[in-house]
Formats: sequence, C-alpha cells, structure tokens
Amino acid sequence: MHVLRPWFFRPFLAASLCAAATLPSAFAAAPDAAASATAVTSLQEWLVLPRDGRPALATAPFAASALTKADAARAKDLLYQDHLAFIRATRADEMQAKRIELNGLTMKFDILMAGTKPDGGHSLFISMHGGGNAPPQVNDRQWANQLRLGEKYQPKEGVYLAPRAPTDTWNLWHQAHIDAFFDRLIENLIALEGINPNRVFILGYSAGGDGVYQLAPRLADRLAAASMMAGHPNETSPLGLRNIGFALHMGALDSAYRRNEIAAEWGKALADLRAADPAGYAHQVEIHAGKGHWMELEDRKAVPWMETFTRNPRPSKVVWKQDDVTHDRFYWVAVDPFQAKAGDEIVATRDGATITLQTSRPLAVSLLLDDAMLDADQPVTVTQDGQVVFSGPVTRTISTLQQTLHGRGQSDLMFPVRLDVPPPR
Repeated sequence: MHVLRPWFFRPFLAASLCAAATLPSAFAAAPDAAASATAVTSLQEWLVLPRDGRPALATAPFAASALTKADAARAKDLLYQDHLAFIRATRADEMQAKRIELNGLTMKFDILMAGTKPDGGHSLFISMHGGGNAPPQVNDRQWANQLRLGEKYQPKEGVYLAPRAPTDTWNLWHQAHIDAFFDRLIENLIALEGINPNRVFILGYSAGGDGVYQLAPRLADRLAAASMMAGHPNETSPLGLRNIGFALHMGALDSAYRRNEIAAEWGKALADLRAADPAGYAHQVEIHAGKGHWMELEDRKAVPWMETFTRNPRPSKVVWKQDDVTHDRFYWVAVDPFQAKAGDEIVATRDGATITLQTSRPLAVSLLLDDAMLDADQPVTVTQDGQVVFSGPVTRTISTLQQTLHGRGQSDLMFPVRLDVPPPR
C-alpha cells in the first residue's frame, strides 16, 4: 500500500477520540468578530515574514481561532495568493525545461496549444502514451505519437500536454508516483499558465488507456472528465467516477487481454450505475465495429464530449473506493492515511446541514466543509451507517485552510472547516 500526502493524522485521532466520548451541543455560537479579525491580521503579519523564517502555522494560536464567514474568505485568499507566488518563484524553471523530478524519478513532457484562452482560463488535457514493458526508445516513439495525436484530436481550446512516463514498465501510468506527478503538473499550470482547475481532463491510448481506467476513479476530484482508449482496467473499479464524465472507446476486434470484452462489461457496469444514480456516472461508451487496437481516430469523438464537462469540486454526493494506491482525501471527505486500505468504500451525501455517511467498515472520517456547501454558523448533523455520530457547531480556522491548500494546491479544494467524526459505536 502506498500513501500519498498525509496531512492531519495526529490531530484527527485526538479529535476523533474526543468526539467519540460525547456528542457536542446542538447550539452553535457565532465566532467572535474581534478575535476573528485579529487572527486575519496575525496571518497577514505571518505572511510578510521570509518564508524560511516563518514559525509553523499549525502551532500558531491565531491559526486555531474561530473565523467569521467573511474573514475565512479573506484568509483563504491571502494563503492562496502566497502559495501562487511561491509556485511562480520556484517552479518556472522546471516548466520551462519541460521536465519534473520527484523522488528520484523524472517526467518529461511536451505541450501543444489550441484556441484562445477563455476568461476562466485554458482547459488542460493530459494525454498518456502507450507502450510499456519495452526499451526506452520504443516508449519514446509512443510518447512522440501521443503528442502528434493532439493535432488529430483537435480540442477547441486548451493546453494539450503529453507526458513521457517516468518508467518503462508495463504499468507505466498507474504506479503510485503518477498521482504526485499529475498533481504537480496541475498545480504548476494553474499558477504559471492560469489554466482553469475545473477544466482538467485526462486521456490515454493503449497502456495510456490502462492509466485512465486506474487514475480517473482515484483522481476524480481533480478532473472534469476522462477518456479511455484501447486500454485494460486490471483490478480497478468504476465507483469513483460518479461525479465526472467518463468516455470509453474500444475496437471491437481488440481481443488481446480480452480488452474488447472487458470494455463491454464496463459499459454495462456504467449503465447500471447511471440507472441506479441518475445524477451521476455520465458516460460515453463505443465499441467500434471492425476496428482493432488502432481505431483509426474514431475515438477522437471523445474529446468534444469531454469538453462539455466542468468539474464540481463540492458535489452533494461523493462515492469513494480506495484503489491499491490509497489517498487521504477525495473531494470533501478525508481519512487517516494510516487507516486507509485498498477496497475501502465511503459514500457521503450532503443535504443542507445534514451529512450521511455509509462505510464498508467502521471508519473515522473527516469532513471538509465551507459556506458554499452549508451555513457554517449553524449546527451540523452527521449520521454514519444509521447512527448519529456528530451533532453540533463547526469552526472555520486558518489552520484547516492551510492544511487543505497543501493537500492539493488548488483554491477550489481549500476548506476552512474540518469536522472529525468517529466510527459508529
């Protein structure tokens, strides 16, 4: 099991034990306006300090002060602008070199640009090449071909980015390090190119399609839509695709590894999920008659279909199934990374200030909330597997804003409230 970006496990455990002992009062007290304003002033003073001279924000008393709705918005903007300045100052060179290095691995990439930049920023298409389990020069040719496909796929506008896989193994695109590389690419391009974080798409052909099958469910909270071309899913599940568009294109004659049969099975699974949950699981599935592994560009119709989607970073329902590469966050739901296990399932549904959780096993869960989701000045009630596990007020803090910023590096995935709830007794 590989864990990515742990960020809150110690305070989570302490808060969960406390919550398990007693349920808070259902009466919420409004944050003290003067104390809230003082906390924001202290944050401004902290941000003026040289970055290497700043004390830890997590231990600063002002970071734990309860914020008003307006001050939470102000603190969020201050932290995010500081983050953007840091990315621009430290990562421009790697983007200019088209080469990112992380944990001893290197991901090279190349870019094509399409169309005029919209007011909200360009879309981003991350397009993964085929190959794998082959000499480097073979995978290099596959990478070059994937870049050329960008001219054939013809997105209306956007940054078409073709990365070169960091390894030459069979599982090029679904090893754990890919998640961190893609997070960094997205974070960099938001800061340096102004891409729209709600218009990020992934697509891939052959081994790249294998990657889409695996990455789209586990990175869905970063994506608007994804398109799988001529790949194989291995052990992954479509459950996490609930809030994105998912296109699947396969040649009817592409029988190696039963790709064609499994694609048809996924098509049925997606249709069944959609029928059971009509607000989710939008999909486009086409098995192209007479086509083998190369579909002669019939798969390019996936691109305009994907372009109709824009991410909702705060969906009212989240379906999260942990892959063999586990994560500590998915949309507005989080878990202790040391408790996460492959196969864990969480369904979180939000209806106003009432949140319902269903889990495949007893789990302590953190809920990340803000005033776009509910009125954080009013009590919140959480039930898990039919049992009330929390009922009471919540608190906006600078500390939670910073924690959630560094978990993703996106303003749309920053939250001022973290509500830790224990598993049912």
